[in-house]
Amino acid sequence: MTKFKLCKIGVLLSSMLVAAPAFSADKTVNWWYESANPQQQEILSKNMIDKFNVSGNGHNVVIDYRGDALTQQLRVALLSGTGPDVVQTPGPAFVASMARAGQLMPLDDIAANKGWEDRILPFFMDLGRFDGKLYALPKTYETLGLFYNKKVMADNGWSVPTTITEFEKMADEMVSKGIVPIGAGNSNWRPANEWHVTLALNSIAGPDNLQKALTGEMSWTEKPFLDSVNALKRWWDKGYFGDDYFSISTEQMISNLAEGMSAMAPTGSWSFGDVPTYFADQLDNVGFAGFPSGEGVAYPIYALGIGTTFSIASKAENPEGAAEVIDFMFDDEFYTAMNNEWQGEWNLPLRDLSGIKLSEDVLPEYTESMAALASAIDKNQYGYTSWTFMPPNTNSYVVSGIEEVWLDSISPEQFLAELDEIFQRELAEGKAFEIPAR
Repeated sequence: MTKFKLCKIGVLLSSMLVAAPAFSADKTVNWWYESANPQQQEILSKNMIDKFNVSGNGHNVVIDYRGDALTQQLRVALLSGTGPDVVQTPGPAFVASMARAGQLMPLDDIAANKGWEDRILPFFMDLGRFDGKLYALPKTYETLGLFYNKKVMADNGWSVPTTITEFEKMADEMVSKGIVPIGAGNSNWRPANEWHVTLALNSIAGPDNLQKALTGEMSWTEKPFLDSVNALKRWWDKGYFGDDYFSISTEQMISNLAEGMSAMAPTGSWSFGDVPTYFADQLDNVGFAGFPSGEGVAYPIYALGIGTTFSIASKAENPEGAAEVIDFMFDDEFYTAMNNEWQGEWNLPLRDLSGIKLSEDVLPEYTESMAALASAIDKNQYGYTSWTFMPPNTNSYVVSGIEEVWLDSISPEQFLAELDEIFQRELAEGKAFEIPAR
């Protein structure tokens, strides 16, 4: 059995019990979920739907899998006052715009009543606050790093690179041997583009410069960011991403890594969920490390991400039931059950994991990566993921704009100029995320 405990982050926030608001008598709780394959749906049904619906709280949850269209469908539904009770978004930047549009219910009274301040790490509670009110809780906190095939590395005498210089030298050797250095693809999830932008910005420009840009103290057109985008363009032109980026899915990316077609796969901790499938008979061959750092940037930098958030719609038909569903998930038993079967998507930010005992079948690399992220936050050596900390339109442009750079439609300078213009507009409109002090 594996036991681990993440570091405590921040100071203890006091909580007061207050009366819960009056709620609807409707017993059905509607929850729209993103993509999940049949096996993952079965895991969620077993550990969430089946257990919640017999828990005696008087509510029944129904999960509707909406796939990649979830975010757009939510925007349309909430604008018209319809949609689910449990609102699931891709990250805090989306919560901010919905909250300020009056589409989400403030959760402060519910949080006090349920004791969430005592159960959830304060840092992550703060990421769900906007204009002084709590609107969201994070489903999982995650990071980006470098998955690699240990056998491919060992067979070729390569070591895990810790600097950009080492990374590029080794990648050049891989290309010469017909091995794809950066196993990647976006055929099923175009926002996979931003994973690479996030890694470059954090590892080359560095988190300190990123924080300045995200708070409007520094232009996105400055040299550290240009160096980052130039690196991404250079890697593309030199063939580091291979020839089939736009036709490879995020699952195929892990499959190719397992087969040795690629040596490394810069992606997120959520990919641990695909590792058992594709490294089934060779789990000892998968490794995970921080992405290499540029000159003057500490190693490793783990970019912090909130991959998904939970809120309650302001016009929910059953807000009480939605609160019960969210509360059910922030529990040791649910955390253990989900992380034993589905690693990388359910790293709920519980304050204390000392009582969690994961199965010995869970990859040690997964538990080590999550402990490393918690330690990085505690040591102030964390970075910023674009989907968590950039405002919505800025983040959307990162996804589409970097493709234009790769395909020679625009230059890195033009990309950053447009990025800065969009960001400054959203900053002026109050749509920029409130970045916690380092």
